[in-house]
Amino acid sequence: MDTVNRATPEGTRHFVDRQPTDRAANFRPTADGLWVSSLGMGTYLGEPDDAADQAYEAAFQTAFKLGCNHFDCAINYRFQRSERSLGRWLRRAMDAGALRRDQVVIATKGGFVPYDGEQPAEPRRWVAERFLDNGLVNPHEFAARYQHCFSPAFLEQMIAWSRANLGVECIDIYYLHNPETQSIAISHDTFRARMLDALETLELAVENGHIASYGAATWTAFRVLTSDPAYLSLTELVGMAVEVAGQRHHFRYVQLPYNLFMTEAFAFENQQLNEEFASAIQVANDLGLTVMTSAPLMQGRLAHPVMPQLSDILTGLETDAQRALQFVRSSPGVTSAIVGMKSREHVTENLALTSVPPVDGEVIRAMYSAGRGDR
Repeated sequence: MDTVNRATPEGTRHFVDRQPTDRAANFRPTADGLWVSSLGMGTYLGEPDDAADQAYEAAFQTAFKLGCNHFDCAINYRFQRSERSLGRWLRRAMDAGALRRDQVVIATKGGFVPYDGEQPAEPRRWVAERFLDNGLVNPHEFAARYQHCFSPAFLEQMIAWSRANLGVECIDIYYLHNPETQSIAISHDTFRARMLDALETLELAVENGHIASYGAATWTAFRVLTSDPAYLSLTELVGMAVEVAGQRHHFRYVQLPYNLFMTEAFAFENQQLNEEFASAIQVANDLGLTVMTSAPLMQGRLAHPVMPQLSDILTGLETDAQRALQFVRSSPGVTSAIVGMKSREHVTENLALTSVPPVDGEVIRAMYSAGRGDR
């Protein structure tokens, strides 16, 4: 009986060693020493209904068979149904002996109000009944019209709900979901205070064995101008983790969007480390953080012909979706590109890449140089 309750370096390495030899280049180590597939499976898209649940569960099984061991959720995705679908598949696969818990990396996020299975008729009343009327959260701790919260009690509740949804004792990666939602609504001093409380809560969750490591999953925070209200400094965030827990803190992951159209994470030098500015991906790597990227297909828009010249650069691939994914996962500093896939057909098409080596990072850098007109 499998008694390990989280992903481990040994377990994920065992998964890698079981793969066909042509998938050897598909896996990369994280800051925790876990081995993850260069393409992860996201669960954002889809209707909150039984049909989408079943499609996801079938897609998880296909993805795992094709060499994907990185699964990404958020408690609010499809009103908690994405987490629950992943949890059902995981339990069935483990019970059948098809996988071990220590082989798969489970990530989820907390911060947004999740609702429960469907959109409530009165969202504000739903929030009040579960968080305000019982005194769990103070009204002033919410942002975005009672849709976002990082208070310790709220995060503790979200972690507990996610663990139950996923059916796991320990969540491998727990992200603070879009912290910029807080930063744009309050003063920087108040934001710092809230983040310090949130990070202390996550460190306690690590100590209690409820999560293994944590990070920040963002949309705009790391790819806008420093003057933008949504801008966040990676150096400052890691510094806050050090302030809370010292150098042995568990802030180890960053997730941000990056694709052929949204290239800021790699190309925009807006993050400061010491006296120099560099891109978010570069600074994250320099700080010892693992970079996971989201939206590699821009919610399907890059699965269609948009850059015909790509076929001359990223060769040996059959579809535009594969070329778009190859661009992201081959970019230096990216550990895993999380792509939303809720059908077996899309999983099969996208994960055909697991048997194709990424291109050399210099090929990607040359694409940027060509775009700037450098010769």
